[in-house]
Amino acid sequence: MAIGDIIVGIDIGASKVSLVVGEVNNFNQIEVICNASRKSNGIKKDKIVDENALADVISSVVKDAEKEMNMKINSAYISIPGKYVTIIQNSVTKEAKDKYSGISSRDVSNALMQAKDINIPEGKQLIDIVTNNFILDSGKVIEDPVGAFSKSFTINAQILLADKEYIRIMSNIFKRVDIDIDGMIPVTLAERKIALDETDQKDYVMLLDIGAESTDIGIFEGEVFKYTNSIPIGGQNITNDIKLILNISNEEAEKLKKQYSLALKSYIDHDSEVVLNTVKEGNKVVRSSNIVEIIEARVEQIFELVNKDIAPLGIKQNINTVILTGQGITNISKSDVVGKITLNIPVKTATGKIANLVKPSYETAYSLVNYMASRPFTKSVSSSVDANSDESFVKKILEKVKDFFYS
Repeated sequence: MAIGDIIVGIDIGASKVSLVVGEVNNFNQIEVICNASRKSNGIKKDKIVDENALADVISSVVKDAEKEMNMKINSAYISIPGKYVTIIQNSVTKEAKDKYSGISSRDVSNALMQAKDINIPEGKQLIDIVTNNFILDSGKVIEDPVGAFSKSFTINAQILLADKEYIRIMSNIFKRVDIDIDGMIPVTLAERKIALDETDQKDYVMLLDIGAESTDIGIFEGEVFKYTNSIPIGGQNITNDIKLILNISNEEAEKLKKQYSLALKSYIDHDSEVVLNTVKEGNKVVRSSNIVEIIEARVEQIFELVNKDIAPLGIKQNINTVILTGQGITNISKSDVVGKITLNIPVKTATGKIANLVKPSYETAYSLVNYMASRPFTKSVSSSVDANSDESFVKKILEKVKDFFYS
């Protein structure tokens, strides 16, 4: 990345669409220059149910940001749920063109292009190549081989594929709002360096982003992106349970979830009476333990479904830690304890280092920007932004995956 580069990240969630614009400052750090967010109802459980509604929300969020910055946004990186992503591990060994001059950026570029030359399954499309390390002919493992003296090197990479139909629908939506898609980034991959501390980044971990209506799963072995998926359940399901069981309004149910945000009944200090204000029929007074029981049952189910999803992979025994992030669960006390009991793996909440950067509602959008800014071997990651909103611009072909790598 270069000083002054501007990167736009848009997180497309079920409850909201969030946007963050970041600029690379003189210290090669991301400085947030704008953020915007709007409620959304175009997605249900990671499925796009109303393209027009989603397009309208994205358009409104972009216009809010443009007005604040007095700039025109032409392109952005967007999030993609894990359920639409397939990861293929691939290794390529390449001879250095000139062993006396050291490995060149051209050598790395050729290796990356060779790594992506795989048989892509029907209905899938390449969206990214993620590198985790390089091995020199001496056996030394390094992150950046450029300049190293070696006759050959081996690149270990993950080839990320996405469902063509999802790409087609999302591309059409962004065409309507006149925005190019710079790239699609899996949620947990983008959040990895934000949610995990330095020790966890080197370990075998599972990152769970529990949002409003879905839970994104990401499994990492150090730098290696092993698996991703998403399951259609999240924090809003807890609110819905409270609403239906107590027969109250959604607003009051959400308020009670926040007020009695505890995932284990055994941790209740004082089982107080709670007066329901919007109950339609039935008990107007319940105990706080009744509310916590509802929360506990749903939190337990979330972890049970995660366990069911990863069990067939045969790698659960390798996972040393589970890290929780996402507004759907991180504010519910003792969720980590429920997770540990259900998964039989140590569970903890993500570090709060992002709190000093952006609000929790912008975490994923910021993570998109941060991820692109820290990518190795990139030729250009800057989004297209015009200083003059009235200035015309040339559009790129939306369906073409952006060329990240050295030329």
